[in-house]
Amino acid sequence: MKISTVKGTNDYLPNEVEIRDYLQQRILEVYEENGFEHIITPAIEDIENLDKSDGGDNLNLIFKILKRGDKLEKALAKAADAAGENELADIGLRYDLTLPLSRYYANNKDKLTLPMKCIQIDRAYRAERPQKGRLREFVQCDIDIIGSASSDSEIELILTTAKALDAIGMKNYKIKVNDRKLLRAVLLSFGFEQKDLDSVCITFDKLDKIGADGVCSELEQKNFEPRAVAAFTDFLERKEFSLEAAEAILNDKTPAAGLRHIIETVQELSDGHYDIVFDLTLVRGQGYYTGTVFEVESLDFKGAIAGGGRYDKLIGKFLNEEIPAVGFSIGFERIFAILADSGIKIPGRKQKIAVVYDPDQFTEAVRTADNLRTGGMSASLYIKPKKLGKFLGRLEERGYDGFWNVGQSDEVNLFEKNRQADV
Repeated sequence: MKISTVKGTNDYLPNEVEIRDYLQQRILEVYEENGFEHIITPAIEDIENLDKSDGGDNLNLIFKILKRGDKLEKALAKAADAAGENELADIGLRYDLTLPLSRYYANNKDKLTLPMKCIQIDRAYRAERPQKGRLREFVQCDIDIIGSASSDSEIELILTTAKALDAIGMKNYKIKVNDRKLLRAVLLSFGFEQKDLDSVCITFDKLDKIGADGVCSELEQKNFEPRAVAAFTDFLERKEFSLEAAEAILNDKTPAAGLRHIIETVQELSDGHYDIVFDLTLVRGQGYYTGTVFEVESLDFKGAIAGGGRYDKLIGKFLNEEIPAVGFSIGFERIFAILADSGIKIPGRKQKIAVVYDPDQFTEAVRTADNLRTGGMSASLYIKPKKLGKFLGRLEERGYDGFWNVGQSDEVNLFEKNRQADV
C-alpha cells in the first residue's frame, strides 16, 4: 500500500489546515457581508454536461468516472477501441464551479430570485500534469451574479473580490480587464475570419510566455491569411494596447465604452487603493466567456491570484434561453501558498497550549485544561512522554504556543524562538 498522496494532491498538517480554514472563513464572511449567499453543488456532474460546457483546454483535463456494474460491462462490449472511451464514463469530476452553478440555477430557478448573488467555496479537479502551482485537486472561492446584464454586476464583483483579498492580507495587486467582444472585433479588423478567432485567441493568450515573435510565428504555422497575420504583427510591434487605440479600430464602440465605465467607476469607488487597467492581451482560457473578462495580478509574487468573466450563454445550454451571468473566482491554492510562506499570523487566534501530565494526574490535568479554556486559550491533553523536550519541540513546530506541566507548573510556559533543548 502506498502512503504518499496521488500526484497533484496534498495532505495538510493541522497548522496548515488552521490557516486554510481561517482564509476560507474570512473570504466567506466578506462575501456574505456584501450580500452574496452560500450554496453547495456536487463534485460530480453528468459527463455530457462537462463535455459540452465550452471549458476550453479544461475539457481535456476532466476526470471521468467509469460506469458501474451491468452498464460498464455493456459499455466495454460496445467500446471496441479508444474511440469508444466516452461510452465507458457517464459522470465526471467538475473542473471548475461555474458549470455546476449553471446547472444548479437551471434545476432550482423556480425557488430562486433574480438577480441571484451566490457564493461557492469548494474543491474542483483537473487531470493536470502535476507541477508547482498546478494541482489536480484544488479549492476555488467563487462569487457569481446571475440574471443581470448590467455592468454594475462586474463592478460589484470586482469591488467585493478586492475586499476579500484585503481582508486576508493580500497587498499590492492590480486588476486587469478586457472584453471578448472588443478583442474579437479588433482581430476581425486585421482580416482574420470569424471561424478562426478562437484559435487566434489561444495563441494570443501566450503573448507573455512566448513574446510577439512567438505569437506571430505560431499564427503563421496555423496557416491563417498572411495579410491578417502581417497586420496583427504590425499591431503587436507598435504595442498600441491602450483602450483608446483599440477603440479607434472599432466601428462599434459599445464594448470599449462599457469597459471605460467599469474602470472609471471602480477607480472612483476604490479610492485608488489598487489599480484597475485595460489589458487587451487578457484572454482567459474558458471558452464560455462571452464579454467582460478580468484578472487580479499580484505585483509582489508575479502571477494571477483571481479571475473571471461574463458567461451569458452557458446557462442557456440547459434552458434554451439566454440568462446573463458573470463571476469572479479567487485562486485559493496560490494565495494559501503565498501567505503560508510569508508567515501569516491569524488575527484573534487563541493560544494553543499543551497540558502534559503523568498517568496518575489525569483529573488534575482536565481541570487545568478547562481553566485555560475558560481563560480564552485552546488546551490539549497529552500524557507526558519520556523525551519531553523532543515532544515539546514537535508541538512548537506544529504551531503550539506553550505548555503546562501538571504538578510542576503554576503558569503556562510559552515557547521562545530559541528554546533550549532541555526544556
